[in-house]
Amino acid sequence: MTRKEHSPGTDNVLLDLGFEDAAELSAKAALALKLNELIDQRGLSQIEAAAITGMTQPKVSQIRRYKLQNISLERLMRALVSLDQHVEIVVEPARRAHAPGITVAA
Repeated sequence: MTRKEHSPGTDNVLLDLGFEDAAELSAKAALALKLNELIDQRGLSQIEAAAITGMTQPKVSQIRRYKLQNISLERLMRALVSLDQHVEIVVEPARRAHAPGITVAA
C-alpha cells in the first residue's frame, strides 16, 4: 500500500482547489449566505425578495442556489442594505497571521 503525500491546506477550500478568484468567491458566498438567511427569517418568496432588493426573481433564484458567477459583490451588498443590514468594508494592513486578501464576516 502506497502513501500519498498531501500538502497542507489553507483556510480557504476554494483556494486549495485552485480557483484564481477564491477570495472573491468566498466573499460572495458569505454575503449570499447572510442574504438567504434573511430571506428565510422573513419568510419572503423569491418575488417578494426581488421587489425589496430591486433584483429580478431569476437573480434571487441564482442567489438562493449559490450560483453567483453573474452577481457582483456590490449587488449582494446593496441587497443586504435593502434588507436593513449595515455592510461595512474595512481596509487594513495585512498582518503576519493573515495573508493579504478578502475576508467577510456576516
